[in-house]
Amino acid sequence: MKASLAELEAIAAVARHGGFRAAARELGMSSSALSHAVAALEERLSVRIFNRTTRSVTLSDAGERFIADIAPALAAIDRAIENAGISSGSVSGTLRLNMAPGAARMLLVPLILQYGRRYPNVEVEIVTDNALVDVIGKGFDAGVRLAEAVPTDMVAIPIVPTVRSLVVGSPAYFSERPRPLTPGDLSQHRCIRARMASGKLYRWEFERHGQSILIDAPGSLTLDASDLMLTAVLEGAGLAYIGEPSMADHIAAGSLIPVLQDWSPPYPGLSLYFAQRRQMPARLRAFIDLIREQTASGGSRPED
Repeated sequence: MKASLAELEAIAAVARHGGFRAAARELGMSSSALSHAVAALEERLSVRIFNRTTRSVTLSDAGERFIADIAPALAAIDRAIENAGISSGSVSGTLRLNMAPGAARMLLVPLILQYGRRYPNVEVEIVTDNALVDVIGKGFDAGVRLAEAVPTDMVAIPIVPTVRSLVVGSPAYFSERPRPLTPGDLSQHRCIRARMASGKLYRWEFERHGQSILIDAPGSLTLDASDLMLTAVLEGAGLAYIGEPSMADHIAAGSLIPVLQDWSPPYPGLSLYFAQRRQMPARLRAFIDLIREQTASGGSRPED
């Protein structure tokens, strides 16, 4: 009794995801077609691989043994395919990534452009979106978000361990007002507020010596993009709370003045995330390898 490689991939995908819907999205087929394919294989093998209820899909005892037996062979096939593709220089196709606009700006140089130079046969498509999207359902290879926002069912690869946001103002703004010394002093300032993709206003977060404070920043200007906030604060419109990498050059040049730095600890940085899958496209594997190479050398400077 033989089973095709496609059937074995289907079984492994359902076991990996714990259900037919996510497995079907990975395999690019409908849930009903996948369910019928698995049922047909079970019938031919005369063994129940999965226990199905209305709420869950779990491996049977026989299914666990079956997965344990086929997993090493499937992994070896995957490695052979990936190694052949990357080593031969034949990495090709379109690498589709979804990320927040700020992350896209910071990753473009050097990571994305270096990837393009290294793999000229790959087309890179970046779609920016402030909201977290379903990367599988939308047809992306991977997404980039802050580590805390990565869905728990995704595989995450850190791009940079930590990032930090700072409150900044222009010299012209501070020429007329004292610099805040504590988060509470912000009540006496004009703040440029941020609206998140969910529609909620972002509450400025501060922490020092184990004390955490959330501030509803007062102000008459609300924006939903960090580049707009940066433009506004440079023009003296008020104080802004922005990711440090995007304004490091302005701070160094003196066109922005950071305040409350001792209240602004680092937090988990950006991660590349993607669906767990048995066979990873060579284009994505090559991108992951470049990320690890960059982070090992300290070459990436991404932003939230």
